[in-house]
Amino acid sequence: MTENVINLHKPTDPPTGANAPTLLTVVPDPAPTPRLPLWVRSGRAIKAAATDEGTKTVVRAVARHGLYTFNGGRIVARRTWDGRTGARYERMIRAAEASGNLEVAEEWEERLQRFREARHRRRMDLLHSPVEVAKGAAVGTGMGIGVLVALGVIMAINTKHPADVITPLAATIDFIAALLRIVQIVWGPALTIGPFLALLALWSVGAHQKAAPAWSMPDNVRSNEGEPITPSIVVKALRDLGVPALRNAIKEMGDAGASMLGPIRIAGCGVEVDVTLPSGVSTIEVQNRRRKLAENLTRHEHEVFIMLPVAARTVRLWIADSGALDEPIGPSPLATDETMTADYKKGRAPWGQDLRGDAAGLSLYQRHLLITGLSNQGKTAALRSLALWLALDRQVDFLIGDLKGAGDWAMFTGRARVLIQGPTDEHVIEVTEMVESAVDEMNRRLQAPPGTEFPPLIVLVDEAQVAFMCPLKDEEKRPYGGSKATSRYFMAVRKIHNQGRAVNVLMWQGTQDPTDQNLPKLVREGAHTRASLALGTESQARMALGDKAVDGGAAPNLLRPGLDKGTVVVASDGIDIPAGQSSITVRTHYIDTDTAYAICERAKALRDNVTTLHAIDRGEVRDPLADIATVMGDAARVRTKDVLSRLGALDASTYGEWSFLDLTRVLDGTGAEPYKSDGVMTIARDRIVRALADRGNEGSASASQ
Repeated sequence: MTENVINLHKPTDPPTGANAPTLLTVVPDPAPTPRLPLWVRSGRAIKAAATDEGTKTVVRAVARHGLYTFNGGRIVARRTWDGRTGARYERMIRAAEASGNLEVAEEWEERLQRFREARHRRRMDLLHSPVEVAKGAAVGTGMGIGVLVALGVIMAINTKHPADVITPLAATIDFIAALLRIVQIVWGPALTIGPFLALLALWSVGAHQKAAPAWSMPDNVRSNEGEPITPSIVVKALRDLGVPALRNAIKEMGDAGASMLGPIRIAGCGVEVDVTLPSGVSTIEVQNRRRKLAENLTRHEHEVFIMLPVAARTVRLWIADSGALDEPIGPSPLATDETMTADYKKGRAPWGQDLRGDAAGLSLYQRHLLITGLSNQGKTAALRSLALWLALDRQVDFLIGDLKGAGDWAMFTGRARVLIQGPTDEHVIEVTEMVESAVDEMNRRLQAPPGTEFPPLIVLVDEAQVAFMCPLKDEEKRPYGGSKATSRYFMAVRKIHNQGRAVNVLMWQGTQDPTDQNLPKLVREGAHTRASLALGTESQARMALGDKAVDGGAAPNLLRPGLDKGTVVVASDGIDIPAGQSSITVRTHYIDTDTAYAICERAKALRDNVTTLHAIDRGEVRDPLADIATVMGDAARVRTKDVLSRLGALDASTYGEWSFLDLTRVLDGTGAEPYKSDGVMTIARDRIVRALADRGNEGSASASQ
């Protein structure tokens, strides 16, 4: 019997497999998004459309081409105005005057005068031209009709038809009528199309000149502004330089000109690369195209320097980062390091930085110095910074003449032995006597026993052009200024240049706007260190630095007046110049007046008890000609040797160190010059008396006038 067991417990696990129930999941609908207002949705759409790159491109294109047309019209109007008026000449005159170059200004003024005269003649001719034109037209018409009739007569004779006499005349009339009909047909469309053609011509002028702001230019053009320097860019810039031989050589090179270039090296705030020019291309052809080369490299002219290294047919290009040279350099170490001292013999003055950003130190040991430039370019500040450093050497003495008199050197009171400040002729006399006293000191040192050590003596004259241009003369009719052998200031400077460095007597001069009159050739060539700030012309650059430096690439005339203040081009063996170059460009540290006073106070603390004279102590002024007559007594003739010894006995302080040259200098031009008698140089008393009498007569004549 089978038992059926019934389980009364309800299972809790749900069934699986085919018997599993189907589960339905109910997902609620998402909450509806609130609808934004119409003005919000419109604003977002407008913003998205306005900021889209395609919209920006279209806006830039419309603005660019519109400005091309507008600015093209301005360019054409400017050219027309310049051609019809003297505006171009007046701009050149103002630019020359602003740079202080009066010679160039006068040249442009002469050109303007010639232009006005030619324009006046043309206008006067217009008064007579209508009558002349009428006469010419009448004569031409008559001759033309005569020629046509004569041609018709020939045709009539040939064809035996008398009517052919007027055939050429009739044909001409028909031709003129046809031209008039053509003009009538074309005139209407020409009036319609003409303005569009004019606008197209203006657009072409503006597009050629790229007369639109940078933001409106295409991306590829805007990205070229200040782009990094690569070999391809340098080669392209050289290829487009306008030198046919260079362009053809680059085209023929298998590597597209890359073999000309050395490695591009980082050099301070720019890069440097050597370019070996192909045969047939001179380095001067590249140097003369500096502006075009800079523009090809997307740089300004002042941001590219062309130098000549040792290797032949090679130019070294230094290319600044765009805008880097307009950034100021750091303060001078003299202002930041209060413990700094100077060493005249072994040290170097911290003058500034070269274009590579390296510190530029200048050795001042036994080197005469000349610095020049246009007015208000930082000449005094650059010269003063050197003197401030050297003042920290307690052994150095200063004789300073400031012929500007604006207080730029007042801080040296208590440090300089002599400090003369002022622009007048009387100050020039004082400065001249100061330099002559340095000559006397130099002569004393030269006559000292061999091996004697002498402390450095710096004779510094700022605004020296005032001394060279001084018109005054002394009692002996010798001029203080000028460039002749009788000029007192000129000769004193020349003597120091000739022999001063051997005994540490050095001449420093600062001048402005150099010419042959205010900076004589012999004086500027006597300086061992020559530096120049911005100048107006290449001829002035040659005066300042010499032909060798300018031929080697030095170009202070290409510095920007007002913008490159304190930037000097230096030619000297006292500063580190790259091999093969003849000069180096230095951006000098600027030391303001307050800082200069603080530095001088430190210098005074190193050397106390220096009394500064603000005028030359002349003492008793003696008359050499009268003293010579006195020491000769009644003797008819006295040997020059005896005259010198008697003068020394009369006043040792004045005549004790006189030589035969001093005696000759005093008597030169008086008619009482020494002469040889019996093989001995002699002075005649009657000639001395006659010279004194002549001088007295000249004085009486001057007083009566």
